[in-house]
Amino acid sequence: MKNYLFAFIILLSSGAVFGQEVPFKLLRYDENYTYLAKDTSNSWYHLMKFNPVSANKKTYFSFGGEVRYQYFHFKNEDWGEAANDKDGFVLTRYIGHVDFHAGKQFRTYIELQSSLANGQMETPSPVDNNPLDLHQAFIDLSAPISNNQNLTLRLGRQELSYGSQRLVAVREAPNNRQSFDAAKVMYNATNVKLDMFYSHYVQARPGIFDDAFNHNTQFWGVYTTINKVPLLQNADLYYLGIWKKSAMFDDGAASEMRHSIGTRIWMNSPTWQYDLEGVYQFGKLATSDISAWTASSNVSYTFHTTRLKPQLGLKTEAISGDKKYNDGRLNTFNPLFPRGSYFGLAALIGPANLFDAHPYYQLSLSKKLVFAQDYDLFWRMSRNDGLYAVNGRLLYSGKNINSKKVGRQLGTSLEYTPNKFLYFREELTWFSAGEYLKETGPGKDIVMLGSTITLKF
Repeated sequence: MKNYLFAFIILLSSGAVFGQEVPFKLLRYDENYTYLAKDTSNSWYHLMKFNPVSANKKTYFSFGGEVRYQYFHFKNEDWGEAANDKDGFVLTRYIGHVDFHAGKQFRTYIELQSSLANGQMETPSPVDNNPLDLHQAFIDLSAPISNNQNLTLRLGRQELSYGSQRLVAVREAPNNRQSFDAAKVMYNATNVKLDMFYSHYVQARPGIFDDAFNHNTQFWGVYTTINKVPLLQNADLYYLGIWKKSAMFDDGAASEMRHSIGTRIWMNSPTWQYDLEGVYQFGKLATSDISAWTASSNVSYTFHTTRLKPQLGLKTEAISGDKKYNDGRLNTFNPLFPRGSYFGLAALIGPANLFDAHPYYQLSLSKKLVFAQDYDLFWRMSRNDGLYAVNGRLLYSGKNINSKKVGRQLGTSLEYTPNKFLYFREELTWFSAGEYLKETGPGKDIVMLGSTITLKF
């Protein structure tokens, strides 16, 4: 099997075999290969991506997938609380999908995912080790409203991703991507996209085909994106609601009903790029009132006509924490379902009760090789709240701890993309623990080395 996979990688790495291909997307179901209906090359790969089964070529199959290997080595994992691992561990992810279209009105998409963990000192989380499961399985029923407007109903298990993935993401960096059992209505026009959905979060479980319907977490919302807005360029407006049977914060644990209202403005140009977002949350944790917020900015400038095309940027985030224990109010922000590598591949800290200042720069050493470095400074927003992981789990309490300084993180990465099929990344992260971590735990500095190889087809 490994020999066949190696041969497949070598064949795909010679990108000239297939000519100019459309890049793969983060959401694989958004890829469109109907342009191959006019292809006359008889390429086996093109036939895999667009396999017509009707004379008019409007009914067709498309196949694809991904293989990813990651190696991690930590020194002082969990700031010294985890067992010492001299060898590191390997994460492997396999994804395969089949996409069937019957004209423009009907579609079904099925995707399997296998995530394996080897070499970890402790029993791996189902997010790292989930041998085989039905990751996505949905149908689309579409109806054109006019020449530039379309309405689609999507039913079934599916990935959700919105905006810059601060609140709703596919969890790409961790080994097991996340999905939802959902009903979604999508409206698309020339410069407007609107989604309305209701879903149950799919909880990763360690067995085979056991990621069943989850009654404990319900998630719904409305998300609108408007392009070509005067002055602002692009704008997102959204409402997101969540109910959890059991939610845990430093101020207590109970059932949670939370509503999020937010807006995002963003632009990508050859020189300036910006992404500004604000969210307010309200609701109930048992009988306690929720009032939480976040404001974030990511502004960068690219010298695109200069050698190496240097990009300089600054990210900042202010994310609320609880103001006072046992006061009948919860001010801790809930990041919902954020991207797994929120502050880098090491994924040490999550976006709750945090202030972050994050300068960075990037150099394009060639068209295929990119070097980047960033420096994070972390503080707790509130002394009366703890520190949380990316998945919302409480790492350390804030009770009787006065220091706000969490620490500093220096990240360095090198990305090589020889063609659209292959991607290589090396990342080195150093986290210097601040006074807060030293008061609450061992507080040792963390060093992480991460290597990623991804093949998409």
